[in-house]
Amino acid sequence: MPGTPRRLTQRDIARMTGVSQATVSLVLNGRSDADVRIAPETRERVLQAIRDSGYVADPIARRLAARDNRIIGVFTYEPVFPAGNSDFYHPFLVGIEEQAEALGSDLLLLTSAPVIDGRRRIFHEGNRLRLADGCILLGRSLDREELTRLVADGFPFVSVGRRADAGGPVPYVGADYAGATAALVERAVALGHTRLAYLGQGEGPESHADRRDGFDRGVAATGANGLHLTVGDPHKTADMVHRKQITAVFAEEHSDGVALARVAEGLDIVTLGQPTRHVADPIDTQFSGFAIPRREMGAQALEVLTALIDGAETERQRLLPCALVEGTTLRERR
Repeated sequence: MPGTPRRLTQRDIARMTGVSQATVSLVLNGRSDADVRIAPETRERVLQAIRDSGYVADPIARRLAARDNRIIGVFTYEPVFPAGNSDFYHPFLVGIEEQAEALGSDLLLLTSAPVIDGRRRIFHEGNRLRLADGCILLGRSLDREELTRLVADGFPFVSVGRRADAGGPVPYVGADYAGATAALVERAVALGHTRLAYLGQGEGPESHADRRDGFDRGVAATGANGLHLTVGDPHKTADMVHRKQITAVFAEEHSDGVALARVAEGLDIVTLGQPTRHVADPIDTQFSGFAIPRREMGAQALEVLTALIDGAETERQRLLPCALVEGTTLRERR
């Protein structure tokens, strides 16, 4: 309409006071940022300009700044849409999406993060993390420095998968890998297996450490003989297993169990969870092991995150039980 004055923006206030638009936004919403320290005189100058100009904040912008817009960020340290048929992350995303729909929230998949030293990074110039009320983190191994910064900043987030403390407790919803692995060791011993081996990377994320701990716990509880083997050439592994008279191998990664099964005929093999890597030539066999409650983990991660955003009481660290899978590859030892 002719003669109607143009509505002032935060950019106008910034230009009037000689500060950045980000500073105006922080002052306007009564907040400070971990990376920005606003001097009292600067804050007062911005407030005076707001009062003098009659500036009225955009209600949508205010809602975004107040973190009550019900937008949930999802950050993945690995690609979640692989071309292969072994999509480990899909059930997690299904659980997150279903819970978001139930809560009336929208999801923001944060895909612009650059890859630095072979890994995606949350914190980078121009990151959009704070467009969301909080964030769910997905990945086998999370960056410790970034976890520490997230804990220190107080930004609401939840990890899918157990994580060790990072300058403080890390909120997570994980799977009880240790308990499930120990139960499988006990089952193997009950079937007559007394010489067992754990086949793993030898190092890695908390999920690998939990499986190893569960194996050791089961061995100690049953009095069986347990050996740790590092993943390598499956033929050499099969030779080692034969020399040590091992009758059952617990494979940390499903694909390593499949590779060993191809060259070690008659060996009982337990795989500890669903495939995290694509198996190019899978075996038509139902491996004994356990199933990770991925869908439920995703749903509960969003449940915990929503409670953190709302300031509600909740159990911030949860381990969900894994369902044992009987399969056909752990048999009675005669």
